[in-house]
Amino acid sequence: MAGPLSADATAYVTLEPCSHHGRTPPCAAAIIKAGIDRVVVACGDPDPRVSGRGIAALRKADVSVSEGVLAEEARKMNRGFLKRHIEGLPLVTLKLATTLDARIATSTGESQWITGPESRRYGHYLRATHDAIMVGRGTVEADNPSLTCRMHGMEDRSPVRIFLDTGGAVTGAVNLLSGKAPPVWRLAGPGVTSHAKVETITVPLAPEGGLDVSQALLALGSRGITRLLVEGGGTLAASLIRARLVDRIEWFRAPSVIGADGLPAVAAFGIQRIADMQGFMLAEIRQLGNDTLSVYERV
Repeated sequence: MAGPLSADATAYVTLEPCSHHGRTPPCAAAIIKAGIDRVVVACGDPDPRVSGRGIAALRKADVSVSEGVLAEEARKMNRGFLKRHIEGLPLVTLKLATTLDARIATSTGESQWITGPESRRYGHYLRATHDAIMVGRGTVEADNPSLTCRMHGMEDRSPVRIFLDTGGAVTGAVNLLSGKAPPVWRLAGPGVTSHAKVETITVPLAPEGGLDVSQALLALGSRGITRLLVEGGGTLAASLIRARLVDRIEWFRAPSVIGADGLPAVAAFGIQRIADMQGFMLAEIRQLGNDTLSVYERV
């Protein structure tokens, strides 16, 4: 867009310019062609197709390159991309909307609405900032969600919708099987037949039963998912925390109490020793109407 104004300019980038043809032509080649004479790179690209080659191409073309400027901040900004290329896994954000005593529904299953409108709007913003959103079969059957972004002005930012369905039991008239955009992926066990309106991804079973969530996330990473938002329910949350796959928790708490007979945000998963607990660190806290949002990062 800058056209001739690019000549002799300095470009500041959060990630090493790519040097390969993918969805777009190489960024390094575009920088060289534009006549930019200096590039400030915050952090390198671990993608083996790039990994130093972009910087080398710039220097070969006599473009001055400075590396590592605000590197930690850039790694935090790019952590979904970096994690997928380093570990093959997406960055996982677990969203919880609960009472003060961490309940997501009453004993009868009623859950709408525990948190207020400000929290719900922010929840839609989270959907718009992730590549995919995932729920378990129980949430599909109990809540029949659409899993779309309905925040004004961001409706076109709805992520890929994913649900776990180990045995292929979800077959009824649910919103996720409506065939409407955005796309829907079903993670299912071996032998589950395909469905005309969703893409079925076969995942191995875990020894304790259900899907192997580690293999499920690897399958999503291989399909380009870098940031995954998990919205429910308690069994899925427990599986991911037990496997130490949750990187970030966005916990919305309403100033109310249901009691021990309500449904917990995280189901039991067999922790018997304090030393085995999964640790998180408080990164941010904010007020949303009458609710409190606490953000935790994995230790």
